Amino acid sequence: MLRSQLKKRIWLLSSRLLAIAILLTVAGCASTSTMKPVPEELISQVGIEGIPEARFWADEWPKFSLEIFETYTDTDFRKHYSGIYEKAHSYLAISGGGPNGAFGAGLFAGWTASGTRPEFTMVTGISTGALTAPFAFLGSDYDDTLKEVYTTTSTKDIIEERNILSALFSDSMADTAPLKLLIAKYVTSDVVSAIGREHQRGRRLLVGTVNLNAGRSVIWNIGAIASSNHPHKLDLIHDILRASAAIPIAFPPVAINVEKNGGQYEELHVDGGTGSQVFVYPASVDWRLITKKLKAQGKPMVYVIRNSFIGPDYQSIDRSMLPIGLRSIDSLIRTQGIGDLYQIYALCERDGNNFNLAYIPAEFTEKPKEGFDPVYMGKLYELGYQMAIKGYPWAKAPPGFIKGD
Repeated sequence: MLRSQLKKRIWLLSSRLLAIAILLTVAGCASTSTMKPVPEELISQVGIEGIPEARFWADEWPKFSLEIFETYTDTDFRKHYSGIYEKAHSYLAISGGGPNGAFGAGLFAGWTASGTRPEFTMVTGISTGALTAPFAFLGSDYDDTLKEVYTTTSTKDIIEERNILSALFSDSMADTAPLKLLIAKYVTSDVVSAIGREHQRGRRLLVGTVNLNAGRSVIWNIGAIASSNHPHKLDLIHDILRASAAIPIAFPPVAINVEKNGGQYEELHVDGGTGSQVFVYPASVDWRLITKKLKAQGKPMVYVIRNSFIGPDYQSIDRSMLPIGLRSIDSLIRTQGIGDLYQIYALCERDGNNFNLAYIPAEFTEKPKEGFDPVYMGKLYELGYQMAIKGYPWAKAPPGFIKGD
């Protein structure tokens, strides 16, 4: 995994960086920032100019959505939600996982080939899942795109590593300029236009980041941005996708311009996985009201793709501060991811949705030779494809959960 590769590099550099940092501190050397952060009193008021529904906090029901579902008539819903009104609902949530996103990419292609893949009512993504989500949202026509991305990309196509001094005076250990170019190559204006058209049918594409200034998870409504008249919407979507995959310290945060009453500010956004590894919708949302108003047919299906393993992996750890700390963080990320699955399952039980979980099986024991190893990813892609084409054995509950009678 990319995180494990980065941890090794962090470990090797940390002692030297610490020594240099101490020397510079003693010498009175300090860095400055030209960034204009959002004032604390405006943190919940700033937004994207001209697109009030572009985003919302991940722990709140957005006011604009609440108003719609409290005031719209059947005629309104039929007009603005034509693609999902009086239809069966399927929601797809794609987790982070770096190069392990190849598993999900293969699963989508195999799912298509099996003839059972639905048109998703809503797709959500975090980190590598955010990079996958636009193409999963647009459907099987983009399966080949996902295969290309996840079987031919190598580390140099994602990052440029910085030397020790550059890293010390920068905001991260690596530069994601190559990732920016990669996103622009595949998420084109045509792709964004297609997302916008689907948004107009009522379908939703949501991506998660974490607002460092607020220390809070944000859900971006990519379809609302895509269907807007914002002059820089393509660049904004590119920035959001890159931010969702911006692993703190390893990758630089992404500055996103926001405004309030003509005042211009910048927010720093990072990997959505620092807030949650996977999500469907905020727990504060009355989802039964939504499905009732939209007259959803049958029981909504929730499909969660965890681009990672479920079980722990054994590692021999040296008894020193950095290895212990890094291994502890790794364990925290894993258990957080499992906790997210339990939260989604609890929401499904509460709201009457059908829970379905896919994850990389423990039997897959290949190891990558670099952060993004095309050979490793190709094998993982093929695993996902073969499991799905045969009819994926979706887990009906989170790991270790015993359902009662």
